[in-house]
Amino acid sequence: MDLSEMMAQAKELQAKVSAVQDSLGDILVKGLAGNGAVIVEMTGKYDIKQVIISDAAMKYSASELSKIVRDAFLDAKGKADTIIDEKMSRATAGVNLPF
Repeated sequence: MDLSEMMAQAKELQAKVSAVQDSLGDILVKGLAGNGAVIVEMTGKYDIKQVIISDAAMKYSASELSKIVRDAFLDAKGKADTIIDEKMSRATAGVNLPF
């Protein structure tokens, strides 16, 4: 493979990755914790859109509720990470740049 072919593939890869990154803001995932007492909604860019704390969550102490909120965030982040990995894998499939 000559340099011009490598540059063309790199440019194609960059365009695909950029398109995926742009689309991540449109993805919404929900993380749940405390048997649904707390729900965190975030985008694929990790922007938190909403934190929902149900009335049932009020039975928890402040430290327990803090952990539940954190767990809901981590659940949402894990779901977002999975989607990001899948989308990036599809975008980079078939592009073989020798490094």
